[in-house]
Amino acid sequence: MAYKLYYWDGIPGRGEFVRLVLEETGADYVDIAREPDRQGRGTTAMLKLLKDGDGATIPFAPPFLKDGDLLISHVANILFYLGPKLGLAPEEEDLRFVANGLQLTITDFVAEIHDTHHPIGVSLYYEDQKPEASRRSSDFLSERLPKFLGYFERVLRQNPKGAGHIVGGRLSYVDLSLFQLVEGLRYAFPKAMRSYEENIPGVIALHDAVAERPNIRNYLASDRRLSFNEAGIFRHYPELDRAS
Repeated sequence: MAYKLYYWDGIPGRGEFVRLVLEETGADYVDIAREPDRQGRGTTAMLKLLKDGDGATIPFAPPFLKDGDLLISHVANILFYLGPKLGLAPEEEDLRFVANGLQLTITDFVAEIHDTHHPIGVSLYYEDQKPEASRRSSDFLSERLPKFLGYFERVLRQNPKGAGHIVGGRLSYVDLSLFQLVEGLRYAFPKAMRSYEENIPGVIALHDAVAERPNIRNYLASDRRLSFNEAGIFRHYPELDRAS
């Protein structure tokens, strides 16, 4: 039975962290809101689940995943579930919790990236909070981006199994998520990333290695891979970008 992924159509957003795992492993899945024969009914079905839930489970927000009768919400929770099933989690149980901790740190980072363009309220347009976004982005680029990316670089260097992967000795879902982080940051803050990437050679090498994996390479070249745009998490507003 195919996995069912629920997320907004038209933006990669948080759903992309799940898609990368499904695409890398060749898993059978349906991206509900993007099914061409549904003509908007996929989004309607998602909204109904957000309102009424599915049995005992009511998700707060997409993405969420259905595997048979099981409904799982939140990116890190979904990946914690899928990783072992699809061979993208460490074999050692203790390292699976390490991987989950790293994914939760990515979740924190993604929230801070989003808040660079929406620091006051998500219900307001970017144009309604541009001065605040400028201040928030300046702090983000000088303090938070180096803190998070520097942390991931240190974890890579100190991995006892080698710096080729962020946790353990083989590809995990966290590696795929780090790839997406670099892709999104390069889109949102190209100047800052060009000036900072020399400080994180391990993270960049990991990104490049993921990009060359056959299933990922094919996915990136397909129409299933949505482009970044100014409706998602990673948004490019030139006035917010500067060399870090």
